[in-house]
Amino acid sequence: MYFDNSSSINVRRVCISIGLLFLAKIIYELHKIIKKIKIKMHKERFFKRNGGLLLRQQEVLDTASVDKTILFTSKELAKATDNFNDNRILGRGGQGTVYKGMLVDGRTIAVKRSTVVDESQLQQFINEVVVLSQVNHRNVVKLLGCCLETEVPLLVSEFIPNGTLYDLIQDDTGEFPISLNMRLQIATEIAGALSYLHSASSIPIYHRDIKTTNILLDEKYRAKVSDFGTSRFISMDQTHLTTLVKGTFGYLDPEYFQSSQFTEKSDVYSFGVVLLELLTREKPISFTRFGENRSLAAHFMLAMEEARVMSIFDPMVVKEGSREELLAIATLAMRCLSFSGKNRPTMKEVAIELEGIKMSRMPSTVESDFGHMIYGEDLSMLTYDKSTSTTMCLKENINE
Repeated sequence: MYFDNSSSINVRRVCISIGLLFLAKIIYELHKIIKKIKIKMHKERFFKRNGGLLLRQQEVLDTASVDKTILFTSKELAKATDNFNDNRILGRGGQGTVYKGMLVDGRTIAVKRSTVVDESQLQQFINEVVVLSQVNHRNVVKLLGCCLETEVPLLVSEFIPNGTLYDLIQDDTGEFPISLNMRLQIATEIAGALSYLHSASSIPIYHRDIKTTNILLDEKYRAKVSDFGTSRFISMDQTHLTTLVKGTFGYLDPEYFQSSQFTEKSDVYSFGVVLLELLTREKPISFTRFGENRSLAAHFMLAMEEARVMSIFDPMVVKEGSREELLAIATLAMRCLSFSGKNRPTMKEVAIELEGIKMSRMPSTVESDFGHMIYGEDLSMLTYDKSTSTTMCLKENINE
């Protein structure tokens, strides 16, 4: 029988081609599987390094609390931020970069990508995530959750649309004049939020970096305290925290700078500088003044000593406020900026005093707003086990 060698060769070629294609397919699928395994291993390694195991331990210890801590995946946050595109950047700081994003359910979010991972602070970081995800105060930016499976941790919070208080104060266009009432409202909201963090949450929280760039403004220009990257939690029996000095020059408590002991009164000092910025529209550090007067706090204290404080206030403030009102606010700021923390008021006292000044200006409207803020909303939103006793304690203090 005669065989066509050319046909046999063609058949072999076809078989070899099919075999090669099949082998290429197998190699490609194996490559995809290996790649997926590597990505999964990387995510697991990052999850452990970023405190994921600590979070799971928290789940065992306190299921009710951690149930509210949402763990986002790297995939959904990459999609939300267009792969962390530069045109989504809202701001950069020492702690990281913040991106604007949109989740698939339509919610607009802010995603903070940390600069570095400090493994020595993992316990604090996880505590921060767990506790702050439960903080429910109208003047604190709501932390929605985090992502731990990326090289650096990602924190996800609500998006606040109107930028920072610093930008509003330093806006020289004149397009949005800030009335004295609005400044008092913003100052009172910040003070109320800090008072809540210091004394009304289940674990006292010291912010440690209060400044106008960390105060955001929502669509109604209500203040929202943000950026808890350097914040610390304090057990109920502690009065201070000994740490490496951290903070922003111009806002830093001089007593803390000398002793390295941060107390709730250190936040009070920083708030005092913010209050001065609202009154004067000056920056915390100015290079148009010389020596110690470069500091807004020192410049203000000198003006108070020389009885010329009205000369450094913003002209709009002087025009709208009475001398008695402005001196009352200035005196409060001076007490906040006292060199000794013991002589400074608590944030609760500051909030109540500012409310009193507001009520004296608008007695018919502010009183009802104050009652709603303190009793109707903020305290009812406490989600901790100790909320009932905390609420009773705060009401008693306010009524005294």
